[in-house]
Amino acid sequence: MTLAAAPRSHRVLADLIVPSRSRALAFAADATLVVAGAVFVTLLAQVAIPMQPVPITGQTFAVLLVGAGLGAVRGASALVLYAAAGLLGLPVGAPQADGSHLTGSALFAAPSFGYIVGFVFAAAVVGLFARRTWDRRIPKALVAFAVGSITIYAFGLPWLAVVLAGARVPQDQLLSATLTNGILPFLVGDVVKAVLAGLLLPLVWRGVRAVDARTRS
Repeated sequence: MTLAAAPRSHRVLADLIVPSRSRALAFAADATLVVAGAVFVTLLAQVAIPMQPVPITGQTFAVLLVGAGLGAVRGASALVLYAAAGLLGLPVGAPQADGSHLTGSALFAAPSFGYIVGFVFAAAVVGLFARRTWDRRIPKALVAFAVGSITIYAFGLPWLAVVLAGARVPQDQLLSATLTNGILPFLVGDVVKAVLAGLLLPLVWRGVRAVDARTRS
């Protein structure tokens, strides 16, 4: 059974546009959606909203939407492709202060690489919630996207701690340095992005249901 052949109540948004009668067409559509998801994350990674103490980028917002919109398998695949593109030298990540992009081995060694790994798992987690229709009602959508955001931190913070330890941050200061640099500056922005995603997806589904009702009438 293809993803598109899933029961209507268990579909994610992408399933609505994937053909269910042809495996070849369904595979091509899935591949296109994965590439589109990676491109979407790339584009929003370049968007920065000036805020203190640090700017908010659209990267994690895109990850949440890709996970919910594509589902666990396609969403995670899109973020694997995104990470691979950066490691292969493409400037897909958020820009540095001077406008440059970390790529290749520099990206792998960066303190932020753990968050990129977390993107893959966050997309999968949010996609699983979406498959269970948690993206169709605001309260459940907010929970789903909050869990997705926590998943990113679950991978990003340990990686950051390892990098800081390698930079010879004293052991008794490692935890506070990790939290100060890895979560506190981004917490408000990530809450805002999770809330926006939690409001947007139910609105999209409301539109889908309205169109479906008109088609059936």
